[in-house]
Amino acid sequence: MPDRARRTNRLLSLLSNGDYERLRPHLTPTALEYRKSLYEASRPIDHVYFPVEGVASLVITTADGASAEVGTIGNEGMVGLPVCLGDREGPSSAYVQVPGTALVMDARVFRGELERSPTLKLIMLRYAHAFLNEVAQSAACVHLHRVEQRCCRWLLMTRDRMPSGEFLLTQEFLGMMLGVRRTTVTDVMGSLQKAGLVRYRRGHVSILDQEALRQRACECYGISRLEFDRLLGAAPPAPRTDKRRRLVGEVR
Repeated sequence: MPDRARRTNRLLSLLSNGDYERLRPHLTPTALEYRKSLYEASRPIDHVYFPVEGVASLVITTADGASAEVGTIGNEGMVGLPVCLGDREGPSSAYVQVPGTALVMDARVFRGELERSPTLKLIMLRYAHAFLNEVAQSAACVHLHRVEQRCCRWLLMTRDRMPSGEFLLTQEFLGMMLGVRRTTVTDVMGSLQKAGLVRYRRGHVSILDQEALRQRACECYGISRLEFDRLLGAAPPAPRTDKRRRLVGEVR
């Protein structure tokens, strides 16, 4: 699975052959089961994850127990970004929102590889930039766009991270993604289903008309995709390094 996952996970596909070969012995396939905890807020991050399929959520929980999603991660990135930024913990928790698979690696080993390889560090820093831009775009989206537009955006983002247009996405998590109550989720998904864009039953989504979803989504979907492509490349080739480890094939 590691070699196939390299082609599927965007960050792994960007690694030079040398960087990837050093990581490969430490990459272990794992199932991303629904609601699985990947790390907890304010506790040491022991492992980093490179999703192949599925979606993880970054969740902030307040003192009164209320929770809000602040970001999502799929096969375009990695779970455990604070490790890339020199930290050992973060203010949010990471949970599996949509089941799938990933490659998991010990955070200490990964931290050592970051220190060893300038090109690996560059790729991860560019991903961090793209991810933070996406979080900022989402924050603006909540204030500026209608619930249905934002729902279409999240459905498209989830579809991009899955091998097919059918996946598990519960009302609980969809409501957390949109910042609305379950009754609002029911109304919005019912409207999209009536229009023939999706089929939604017991938390299972089937995308029936992806192009129509794009037309109903807000511009934030396209903006975020373009920003990832600008920083990481639309069809990323693996960067190459010479003997002095200079970046020759830079991420586009």
